[in-house]
Amino acid sequence: MKNEFVRKAMNGYLLLAIWLVLAVGSVLGMIFVPGFLYVYIPVLTISLFCMVGLAVVNPNESLVLVLFGRYVGTIKENGFYWFNPFISRKKISLRARNFDSQPIKVNDKVGNPIMIGMVLVWRVENTYRAAFEVDEYEHFVTVQSDAALRKLAGMYPYDNFEDTTAELTLRSGVEEVNEQLATELIERLEIAGIKVIEARINYIAYASEIAGAMLRRQQAQAVVAARAKIVEGAVGMVDMALEQLSAKKIIDLDEERKAAMVSNLMVVLCSDVSTQPIVNAGTLHN
Repeated sequence: MKNEFVRKAMNGYLLLAIWLVLAVGSVLGMIFVPGFLYVYIPVLTISLFCMVGLAVVNPNESLVLVLFGRYVGTIKENGFYWFNPFISRKKISLRARNFDSQPIKVNDKVGNPIMIGMVLVWRVENTYRAAFEVDEYEHFVTVQSDAALRKLAGMYPYDNFEDTTAELTLRSGVEEVNEQLATELIERLEIAGIKVIEARINYIAYASEIAGAMLRRQQAQAVVAARAKIVEGAVGMVDMALEQLSAKKIIDLDEERKAAMVSNLMVVLCSDVSTQPIVNAGTLHN
């Protein structure tokens, strides 16, 4: 038997009433009719022993039943039941559970140390596999989740600063990365009969030893990008100014004067600080 099968159990209330009647009747018989002790004592003993087979199955819980080393079924319907007293019973919860992993240090695809954590929502779907295919299924979930997260981190770069050809990164491809994580966990946890309800990365950052350097790199790249935009706009404005002056014939500038004007405008438009204008009170050439 390698798969779970759900079985029915006998009504516990009916059997409890029967065993109580037999037990109480045996006690009363020993008190009032002591001549039949050879009947009362075995009946009382059997009645009390059979009461050991009574068990309660709560909502979203199950009982895995084993008789002398042989799996004989699983009870999933909640209620009050009676089982063969020789059957051993193991409770397994069917409720959804959260596993919030602590951030672990791993290397991404390009070798950068990063801290990454995840949240996993799971529940037991196959009680046979959870009970018999692995030693402790809860510990199995923890270990395999850690392994899947480490493997996932090594498949993608943290960002595309170093790997500019990467279309998918841990930071930008959130949905795709989470889908890949869920797929990896489903494959790993199937052996334990675990159903993955949801899996997602909930924490990701550079490791502390390189976080400062990476932050400065990001800031530098942001500054370079902003400068490039400023220069692009300044060139357009200078070009427009020269065209307007030429088209409206406001002033004729030779190449030397154009170069000086372009230089001055670029300094004014691209400077980090406010420029101080100098008014020429003389002629154009003085």
